[in-house]
Amino acid sequence: QVQLVESGGGLVHAGGSLRLSCAASGRIHSVYAMGWYRQAPGKQRELVATITSGGSTNYADSVKGRFTISRDNDKNTVYLQMNSLKPEDTAVYYCNADLGYYSITYTYIRNRDYWGQGTQVTVSS
Repeated sequence: QVQLVESGGGLVHAGGSLRLSCAASGRIHSVYAMGWYRQAPGKQRELVATITSGGSTNYADSVKGRFTISRDNDKNTVYLQMNSLKPEDTAVYYCNADLGYYSITYTYIRNRDYWGQGTQVTVSS
C-alpha cells in the first residue's frame, strides 16, 4: 500500500540543527497536506508544522522562527529543518499526510490522516 518513512532524527546539543525527511511511497495518486507532529514522554502528540500541496505553511508558536517545513512534490517528500534546537524539542517526531492512493485491488482510497512510524529527536543541554 503506502508508507511514510521518516529519517534524520538523532542526538544533538542545544543550539544545534537537524533536518528531518519523510518520503511517501507506494501506489500514491496524490499527496495533499503534509505535516510534522511530535510527542514527548508523558505528553500528548502536538502539531509542529504543516504544509499544503501549494506550499502554504503553518507552525506551532513554540517553533516559529526556528523550524522550517518544506516539500518536494515530485518526490512526495516533506522536510523539517530544525535550527536552534532546545532540550524541550526532545520528542518522537511523526510525519503525517493527507493522501489518495490505490489499494491492491486498485480501489482509490483517500486517507486524510496517514502516519509514519516516527523518528526520535533528542536535544541535550
